[in-house]
Amino acid sequence: MGSGPPVILWPGLGRAARWCTEAPVLTVGVDAAEVERRLVTGELACPGCAGVLTGWGYARTRAIRVESGRWLVRPRRAKCRGCGGTHVLLPVGVLLRRADAVDVVGAAMTAKADGLGVRPIAELLGRPLGTVRGWLRRFGERVEAVRGWFTGLVCQVAVDPVPPAPAGSVWADAVAAMRAAAAAVAARFPITGVTVWQVVSAASAGRLLAPGWPTGSINTSSPWAGLV
Repeated sequence: MGSGPPVILWPGLGRAARWCTEAPVLTVGVDAAEVERRLVTGELACPGCAGVLTGWGYARTRAIRVESGRWLVRPRRAKCRGCGGTHVLLPVGVLLRRADAVDVVGAAMTAKADGLGVRPIAELLGRPLGTVRGWLRRFGERVEAVRGWFTGLVCQVAVDPVPPAPAGSVWADAVAAMRAAAAAVAARFPITGVTVWQVVSAASAGRLLAPGWPTGSINTSSPWAGLV
């Protein structure tokens, strides 16, 4: 898969993996060899039925724009031995149907929460104005729902949950909730070398800006059950 964000190991909580059944996507780490090993040994679970996933070819190679340069990604495909469903194993740090890494998109959201406009954000990130406007428009349509969803994740994951305090705007509140959720996950599970936005990507199964997300329910085992 090339070079990219660091490898993640998030153990599950003992429940079957059921995540994002409305789309055939499972979020995994970026170490291709480790993903392959877990497929061979049957350690990855189907997000639809919790059956064992096996390798089933590859999705097309994608050039993901990172902060500087590009990251070539060729996601593995997998097929469930149980239900026969096929899934794309999307590396953490990549958002579904987005050409930019989640850390770049997250930087735009943080800048918006800090009060910057679309044009200054596009200039800051070196991205086309229309691209940044699209990110912010899509996120703005769900910003309150995202804040509520990640606040709920904090309450389910944290040992002693403390919902984030108001941060001054609906955008700032949403970013604060995502940061609090990432901190709660990092405090509970043995993960290192990951960014807030990689945790956000994993929690949303790469669907942070995808149609139909967030859903109403939160499953605290599946987002990290397949990560390596």
